[in-house]
Amino acid sequence: MTRRPAGASTDNCHRRSDRPATGRGTNGLSRLRRHRTTIDAMTPDTAPLDERHCLHLLAGAPVGRVVYTVGALPAVLPTRYRLDDDGSVVLQATAGSEFLRAVAGALVAFQADEIDTADGSGWSVTILGTAETTGQGAATRAPAALPAGQVTIRIHPEWVTGHLLPAALAAHG
Repeated sequence: MTRRPAGASTDNCHRRSDRPATGRGTNGLSRLRRHRTTIDAMTPDTAPLDERHCLHLLAGAPVGRVVYTVGALPAVLPTRYRLDDDGSVVLQATAGSEFLRAVAGALVAFQADEIDTADGSGWSVTILGTAETTGQGAATRAPAALPAGQVTIRIHPEWVTGHLLPAALAAHG
């Protein structure tokens, strides 16, 4: 079940009501709700996607990007992932890595897209959620046998948004 945040001008952003907002300190989702109309105005040539369509597209993409912070600076890491039955993004990381320390328990973004290089058409989906980590032998729906030294990161979707990008108009001569 999803609900539309107050002030949202379209249905392209979905707060998942089945999970409480979590994360370290203030999670920023309330600020996102306040600025939703401004964000929509920045992308006037895109068509919003509903949550079900967003998750369907994510399930078919092989690579996405985790967006997180390191020392208050933004960082982006491309990664392979899978989408779990509950819509969670599941990926693996090296135990003890700086990446793992930065995302464990934090609010992160996960983004994937597919863009046609010929005409610029495609889609983009972003999930905001809390990253939880589990190691080998933990009770999760992660793959049963993790490679040695790897842990599972599960990003529970708290906010799902997506857009279809139309083909770019041909340049006039």
